[in-house]
Amino acid sequence: MPDNIVYERNGNYIECIYYKDSTQSYPVHTHAEHIVTGEVLQGTVRMICNGKTHLFHAGDWFCILPDVPHTVEAVDGAPYSMITLCICVENVCDENEVGTGYVRRLKQMILKTPEKPFPIADMARNIGVSPYHMIRRFKAVCGLTPHQFQIQSRIRRAQKMLDADKSVTEVAYATGFCDQSHFDRCFHRIVRLTPGEYKKSVKHSF
Repeated sequence: MPDNIVYERNGNYIECIYYKDSTQSYPVHTHAEHIVTGEVLQGTVRMICNGKTHLFHAGDWFCILPDVPHTVEAVDGAPYSMITLCICVENVCDENEVGTGYVRRLKQMILKTPEKPFPIADMARNIGVSPYHMIRRFKAVCGLTPHQFQIQSRIRRAQKMLDADKSVTEVAYATGFCDQSHFDRCFHRIVRLTPGEYKKSVKHSF
């Protein structure tokens, strides 16, 4: 199990993640309700935010706002050390933003109950737009397609349940996955740890 990634939490509002000599890279994802800030302590980290590439070296700070799609990558496989702080922010969605109210409502519905199915075709028909248009607008506002966002939201919910010492099997079904193997694959793709490894990496010390 990777022992060089440590999660520390203060309730649901602050999460600190420490990477020591890590070579982990993370695919495109967002933080729907968090601002993420951090410092590279050693080595170099490549981040691609909204299609733009940024290199952060030792001593550099970064900040990523909610709903900004980004990747995190080790450069040429070289290890890096980094500390990040995820701070929960409320009311990041502007319900009055012209043309995106239905997207914001769908986002909040998924965040509230990510385990439930959301038939995009039916929802799009009810508001008089095509499914393609709805998916395109959702991605423009939230950084991911509705399906990608729902899977990510399920995994975020799963992390909280694992923090509360729920079993991996219980969490897999409670978060809407049809079987544990599918849950394990999705969890590892997003968190880069297995559910079991993640449980061992979490501390509640601050």
